[in-house]
Amino acid sequence: MNTQVWHGHAMRKSAVLIGCTALVLGLTGTGAEAGSRDLGRQVLGANDGWGSEGAGTTGGSAADAEHVYTVTTWAEFKAALAAGGTAPRIIKVKGMIDAVSEGCEAFVTGGYDLQQYLKDYDPAVYGNDKVAMGPQEDARVASMANQNAQIKAFVPSNTTIVGVGKNSGILGGSLQIFGVSNVILRNLTIEAPLDCFPKWDPTDDNNTGNWNSEYDTVVVYGTDHVWLDHNTFTDGRFPDSERPVYFGKVFQQHDGLTDIVRGSNHVTVSWNRYENHDKNMLIGNGDGLAAIDAGKLKVTMHHNRFDGILQRSPRVRFGQVDVYNNHYVVNEEQQDDYYIFGVGISSQLHATDNAISLPPGASVGKALKKWSEAPLTAENNYVNGRRTDLIAVHNAEIPSETLQSGAGWKPTLRTKVDHPKAVPGIVAYRAGAGHLR
Repeated sequence: MNTQVWHGHAMRKSAVLIGCTALVLGLTGTGAEAGSRDLGRQVLGANDGWGSEGAGTTGGSAADAEHVYTVTTWAEFKAALAAGGTAPRIIKVKGMIDAVSEGCEAFVTGGYDLQQYLKDYDPAVYGNDKVAMGPQEDARVASMANQNAQIKAFVPSNTTIVGVGKNSGILGGSLQIFGVSNVILRNLTIEAPLDCFPKWDPTDDNNTGNWNSEYDTVVVYGTDHVWLDHNTFTDGRFPDSERPVYFGKVFQQHDGLTDIVRGSNHVTVSWNRYENHDKNMLIGNGDGLAAIDAGKLKVTMHHNRFDGILQRSPRVRFGQVDVYNNHYVVNEEQQDDYYIFGVGISSQLHATDNAISLPPGASVGKALKKWSEAPLTAENNYVNGRRTDLIAVHNAEIPSETLQSGAGWKPTLRTKVDHPKAVPGIVAYRAGAGHLR
């Protein structure tokens, strides 16, 4: 076994490495590790969704011994991402590593104080006719910049990141898969970043104001060939249900869990758990981005469990998106304001063979949400164990949002398609971090 060591000098509120950071390089080969398979050497199988298109998705599976890292801290993790240029790398995350180990207070600067912020921008005082401006907003922006520098980690091309064992992952970090190619994330529990400094926009929501947060958990931006597999994405210790309310609006501190945007292409999202979150997955993030997104945003989602969801599972613009054998669980608190499949501009959504569990009295028609005129295919989906024509029910319940059937394409890159009645049991047992078999 070799050991590679980085030395750096630290400042408390920066992303600079603290002290002497050691990254242990595991000597691995093409065979299994002692007592288990070597997840870092595994690649996406043939015909397993859009990520298998062309040369497929292999991540860092070809890494030599000098580019295999085991990390136990956020500083080590970021150092491993930055080392070695574009050579294939495998990063093994051991245990739960915390991107915000010193808490939000470590990022505060410029005199930012939430209680003073609330006083300054109280609509009764500040009004709702202009965006927030002034010393406290300036201090909020400066504090946010400190958090931004610390919690964002940029993943290079030809990288595999895997969790070691059943309880490894990342707390409060934002993984940026930005303008690269060929990335694999597997067997990680990732707690969504908590925005320490949400912005109050008095003019939002028809001039009634709203809180807006930054930081998606995983961002796939301008990137091709990505495989997200057997991960658990969650709000963890900070569920939205426990966020306070200021000015009559929830103090929103979370954004998306997995956003695939800006010309990204050939992505497979398989066997993951998405738990107790509002905005789950955005595929395409702007109606005016046809020049970038048209002909791209090809994503496959299969055998994922969405438990305690509210919206965007997924919300699609432009892309040919194949969604099959997923289980969607909507709880009682969310039934009045949920949707699962968002149909956006020029989207070509093909959603079949999925299972949906709704509480008594929930509207089945709300499973679909129309944002733009774009036909979709939605066949052989089961709601509470019964085969249901989602488009027909939606059109009957919500005639103001009539949807047309027929996405205009048929997926060919699929693994075994399970019967929708079997899907809840299959994904309950096998989806998420720690459930690789």
